[in-house]
Amino acid sequence: MRRFALTALAAAALTLSLSACGGSEEKAEAAAPPAAELTVKDPWVKAVDSGMTAAFGTLVNNTAADVTVVSAASPASPMELHEMAMQDGAMVMRPKEGGFVIKAGGTHELSPGGDHLMLMQPSAPIKPGDELRFTLTLGDGGTVSFSAVAKPFAGAGESYAPSTMPSMAS
Repeated sequence: MRRFALTALAAAALTLSLSACGGSEEKAEAAAPPAAELTVKDPWVKAVDSGMTAAFGTLVNNTAADVTVVSAASPASPMELHEMAMQDGAMVMRPKEGGFVIKAGGTHELSPGGDHLMLMQPSAPIKPGDELRFTLTLGDGGTVSFSAVAKPFAGAGESYAPSTMPSMAS
C-alpha cells in the first residue's frame, strides 16, 4: 500500500510540474507582443524655418495582406498624403488619391521627390534634432504611431510649396 501511495504521489508531482511548465510557456507566448501590422523604418522630417515640409521613411507591411495608409496626422501640423507626378509635361506635387498601398509583405518608400507625408502648415519652425509624433490611419481603421527626427536636407532643391503658387524667386 505504501509503495502504491508513493507511486501515486510521484505521478501527481510530475503531472503538476509538467502542467506548470506548460502554463508558463503559454503565458510567455501570450505576453509576447504581436508583430505590428505596419511599421515605419528610418523615419525623418525635412527641417524648415517656415512653410511646408515633409516626412519620409519606409512603410513596411508585416502581414500577408495589402495595407493602405489613408491619412496622416501630427500635432505639429495639418497633414496630407502626397505624391510627385507628371502633369502637363511638368513634375507636380499633389494629394495621393486612395492613399499609399503597401503590398503584402512589401515596403513603400516615402522619399524626397516621391511619395511623402506633407506637413501643410507647421505651427512653429522645425529645427534639426526636433522629434515629431505622427499617426497613420489605415484603411481598416487601425492606426500606427511613430516619431521622426528633423534633419537638415537640401536635396535636389525640391520645394514642398503648392505647385499652383507663383515662384517668389526672380
